[in-house]
Order: sequence, then structure tokens, then C-alpha cells
Amino acid sequence: MKKEKVLVAGASGYLGQYLVKELKKQGYWVRVLIRKENQKKKFEQVDHYHLGEATDPASIKGVCSNIDWVFSCIGITRQKDGFTYMDVDYQANSNLLKEALRDNVKTFQYVSAIHGDRLRHLKIFEAKERFVDELVASGISYSIIRPNGFFSDMRDFLGMAKTGRVYLFGNGQYKLNPIHGEDLAKVCIDKMRVGVQEESVGGMEIFSQNELAELALKSWQKEIKITHLPDWIRKLIIFLLRTFTSSKTYGPIEFFLTAMSHDNIAKPYGSKRLEDFFWSEVQKNKKV
Repeated sequence: MKKEKVLVAGASGYLGQYLVKELKKQGYWVRVLIRKENQKKKFEQVDHYHLGEATDPASIKGVCSNIDWVFSCIGITRQKDGFTYMDVDYQANSNLLKEALRDNVKTFQYVSAIHGDRLRHLKIFEAKERFVDELVASGISYSIIRPNGFFSDMRDFLGMAKTGRVYLFGNGQYKLNPIHGEDLAKVCIDKMRVGVQEESVGGMEIFSQNELAELALKSWQKEIKITHLPDWIRKLIIFLLRTFTSSKTYGPIEFFLTAMSHDNIAKPYGSKRLEDFFWSEVQKNKKV
């Protein structure tokens, strides 16, 4: 059976790289959209490269030519190019969608984040959900995947644990089940294949924030030292950041601090264990 030709946008990011590897492993023809020539070395056996900036419509003209599926992981993480969330998380994806519609792409998948539809007041979700609205209204077959946190995001706990103490807001009882990028890539492809329009996705293990802190400390072979801070401090930090810094500065912190104030549990998938990921990260750090 003929397999679809696919485009991965945001291919050089954490999830994007796993998506490319899994798509090739499953036998798909893959084109990647990359911003810089030197990003080619991140990929092996890719069928076609398109060099362009999704924020610049002219540079991505034809990127969806002869493509059946588009996977977009485009979004600001730690880019330092002067772009805003609206420039990237909304407009860049909107530019890509226009190309997909022009070239009659069958299905467009967008990776947002859990509870994004309920957290539109956050700068990062204001942009993401504006694009989700546009995608849903476009008439194209779509798939929206909402992961509830990557293993890579849990490095924040490891970073604190390395110092010998982890700081949490409130009582640390809120829970989440983060997912490894490799597991999430498989889920994305499966959901695209069967035509799931929207789903929140998590990993196989559910942790309270206290349990995450303990696991991080144990990974460094540290004593369990956790300090619980009053929740008003978290709210004050968000207020001060929003008042005195730009969205580029406060956006990621606002998102992280808000996510820490409620449960983030999604349908479990995958087989990767966070303990193994933490151990691997600690070993890498020790070799540096």
C-alpha cells in the first residue's frame, strides 16, 4: 500500500526530530522544513529539504507541493530571533496552512499543549489557540495533539535537584504524566493515520510534583530536600514578570508556573520511563 508523503515543520525541535526518525522508520517519504543549512546534519535519510522561514511566506512557497500530510511542531521555545509568540506560534503556522490549502494537502496536524483551549489568557496560548481556531475553520482535515509536557521539560526539576534542594509552590500534590518525544512521535503518526481530530496525550507514569522532585533528587543521589513555598509567591512572580518584562521573557515562565498550579493528566501512552531519562541526563552532565 502506498504511504503518504509528509512534511515535518519545526523538524529541528525536540519533538520534530523524533517525528522525522519515526516517519522514516515506518517507511514514509519525508520532507523537512528547516531554517538554516547547517540543520541538515540533524537528519539522516530525509527525502527532501526545504530551506525557509515559516514566518516569511515567500520563503516557504511550494513547501507543501505533492505533500499528503503536514505535521507542524512550529512554536517558540528558546529562539532568540526577536519574534513574538504571535509571529511564530500563530502567524508562521498560518502561513504554512495557507500553503497546505493551496496545494490540496489531505490532513494538517498541529501540536499544541494540554489545556491550551482553557488557558488563552497566557501569551503562549493566545497565539497557539488563535491558530487552532483558524485550522478548525479552514475546511482541511485536521488533527490537534495536546501533550501535557515532554520529558525534556522535566529538566527543570533536575536542574534544581542538582543543587540539593527542589522548590515547589503549594503542597506539591498536583499531578502530571509527561511523555518522551519518541513515544509522542508514534502517537502523532497513529492519530494522523486513523483521523483523530483532537486528543490530549501523556506518558505511561503519573507523578505528583513531590514525586518528581524526589525522583530528580535521587537521580543525583541527593538527600530528599523539598521546600514548599506559599502559592501567593507564584502569583506574585507572574504579576511582576508580566508588569516589568517582555512576553519573550515572561512567556515561558508564566506557562510553567501556571501549569504547576493544577493537575495535568492526559490519556497515557508509550513505554519510556522518566527515571531512565533522568539517569541518562545525569550521566551526560557528569561527562561534561
